[in-house]
Amino acid sequence: MPVRFDRSETPGVIRLEGAVDIGCAAELKAALLEALTSKGEARISVETATGIDVTAVQLLWAAEREARVSGMVLALEGPVPEALRATLLEAGFERFPCAEDPEPVDEGGE
Repeated sequence: MPVRFDRSETPGVIRLEGAVDIGCAAELKAALLEALTSKGEARISVETATGIDVTAVQLLWAAEREARVSGMVLALEGPVPEALRATLLEAGFERFPCAEDPEPVDEGGE
């Protein structure tokens, strides 16, 4: 299961595992909506994600924007694997969505 919302932790954590692509977009959207309705704070963990497609990235950006507008905190928990950062760079994104401290995607050590 590539998307799991762990409500047992405080704040709740949405865990993205393996390949997160259009095949699990509905599942990711449902988890993000549930997190957004919880009001307060939620985290997203991508540590064990091996890939992420543009559909998932768009959902994360939309959720981040909605959280910001509603005064909620939706942030990354843990590091973003280098392979995911490279994918975002190739797609034209400068940073990973939901990063508290926007860390630019490294463009080869600059």
